[in-house]
Amino acid sequence: MALAVILGAFGAHALKERLDAYSLGVYEKAVFYHFVHALGMLIVSALFRAGALTESACTTVSALLLAGIVLFSGSLYLLAITGMKGLGAVTPFGGLAFIAAWLLLAYRLLRAALK
Repeated sequence: MALAVILGAFGAHALKERLDAYSLGVYEKAVFYHFVHALGMLIVSALFRAGALTESACTTVSALLLAGIVLFSGSLYLLAITGMKGLGAVTPFGGLAFIAAWLLLAYRLLRAALK
């Protein structure tokens, strides 16, 4: 989460004058998704500590969230800074990782609640 704050501050101060409105919007979207999913990782670990999730589920969901951050936010950070449009092809894989993480978390929590 600290990295999301650092990158957000970097974008707001160092990149504001260097990026056009579109690229700045892309960068801000990367920061937003980075922060939300890093917070999700914190919540998932709290659910594990509270006994609501198994260690295996916690590890898998967290790994998917991390993969999503790297692929989704990472590709958007690079796209915004470099302008290389081809990086946009990586972004959906990060989105799929985010979706898989949240669906797996919901499934595991529901399954545990029904036991």
